[in-house]
Amino acid sequence: MRPDTPAENVDHTAEAARLERTAGLYPEDAEVLLLRAAAHLELSGDRPAATTLYDRLLSSGEGLDNPALVRALKASNLWEYGHEAEARAIIEGLRTSAPRDPAPWVIIAEALEAHDELEAAEETFSEAARLLLTDSAEPAPSTHPLLYGRHRVRRMRGLPHDDWDALADTLHTSPVSLDELHDPKRVWSLGSDNPAELAAEISRLRAELGAYREALSRPFPVAVLHWPAPELTELVSAYPALSTEYPSHSEHLATIESALRELGASGTPNLGIVTGTVPSYEAFAASEATPPTDTTLLPQYATTLAARGRAIAWPPQRGAECWCGAGQTYAECHGV
Repeated sequence: MRPDTPAENVDHTAEAARLERTAGLYPEDAEVLLLRAAAHLELSGDRPAATTLYDRLLSSGEGLDNPALVRALKASNLWEYGHEAEARAIIEGLRTSAPRDPAPWVIIAEALEAHDELEAAEETFSEAARLLLTDSAEPAPSTHPLLYGRHRVRRMRGLPHDDWDALADTLHTSPVSLDELHDPKRVWSLGSDNPAELAAEISRLRAELGAYREALSRPFPVAVLHWPAPELTELVSAYPALSTEYPSHSEHLATIESALRELGASGTPNLGIVTGTVPSYEAFAASEATPPTDTTLLPQYATTLAARGRAIAWPPQRGAECWCGAGQTYAECHGV
């Protein structure tokens, strides 16, 4: 199923089962795939089954890339079907452990907000901001939801703007301002008999929904395959016939950037990059009963990686690190 499939056409239970089967075939991607499956189970209303998947991940012998994220999702889900005490215990544990990833903070703060714990939600957003926001003028894109969520909760509490609220305003790019989107009185207009007020509120809601869709439900990307330098060296050494496809690593990187810019200029939306490894590529070639030297296999491999949640969006967001892995920001590297 494509992520842009309309909600009314999704069988969430079947999609969760498909993702679980895929996780069994690709254990290296099990964390991402099972988290997606759990999300589908939550949407289907089977929250206990979603908790079972979260517990399966947390108890697995494999090291998780982001155990704090799994615990945060589990806490949010538990609270939604009556396990408040356990959810609160997990939330307090996460706050004590102080993860360096913004996503768990956002999830637990929004869980508190959803249950009218506005003061605790604001404290959680602020705690994360103090921990994760550096003194740099350009906060990392992953921290933007912290600032937006904090702005929203403070607006609901009737608190005056502070420096972080002002920063959230400058980072927000929607045509409807954050103050309008987070205005607690907006709901009143939904009961109005004035068509103009109703139309204005519909416009605001569409803008807000659009921002959520862009952040959380991107359509399936057109993915270009990227090989890090050590992997490309190993690939060409093992399969010299591919040297015509990849004359050098620097040329490979330049070709990726050039191809993506051409696709972007042509109007192709939602472009992405996937990073390959030689063992993964060899396994894919074997599954397709095709020799790895067959260049027609490369775009198929890229598409498969993207379908497994491996794609990162191109171009990187403002201030983000370059996709090539050189350690510089995109603006200083391939974005020049």
